[in-house]
Amino acid sequence: MTAKFNFLITIVFSGLFLWSCSSDDSDIKDETKPEITINYNEGFPQSCTELVRGETYHFRAMVTDDMELASYSLDIHNNFDHHTHDDQGAQCELDPIKQAVNPMIYMENFSIENGLTSYEIDITVTIPNDVDAGDYHCAYSVTDKTGWQSRTSIDIKIIE
Repeated sequence: MTAKFNFLITIVFSGLFLWSCSSDDSDIKDETKPEITINYNEGFPQSCTELVRGETYHFRAMVTDDMELASYSLDIHNNFDHHTHDDQGAQCELDPIKQAVNPMIYMENFSIENGLTSYEIDITVTIPNDVDAGDYHCAYSVTDKTGWQSRTSIDIKIIE
């Protein structure tokens, strides 16, 4: 009885192993980062855009991936120390270096519905009346379903 039982167990596990190794779309590896751009008519903000305190804006970017998108984020932070980001495009004329007193900080993450390979980010942001005017960065980030991430940063100014 034990030999028969061992034989059946071997057959069952062999079948499960062969079934689990079958080829399907899950074998396709994602080796491509998603793409993000603001370089289209509705893309906002463009480099060196001046944002007025108290005004409301639609931050818009187009994101795409060859397989499936998962999430995105928007990060607006001061650049009073003149730091840069690796992927930053054109740099604008900067104000003198200064210490932040009440800088604007906006950091939000968002999910993208399942199955999409392209998506237009559209986030409404009001610039608070009491934030420090000056140099800022607007950074968009997008992540695909397998974890690849892309980021782009834009120099902007908040003015009075």
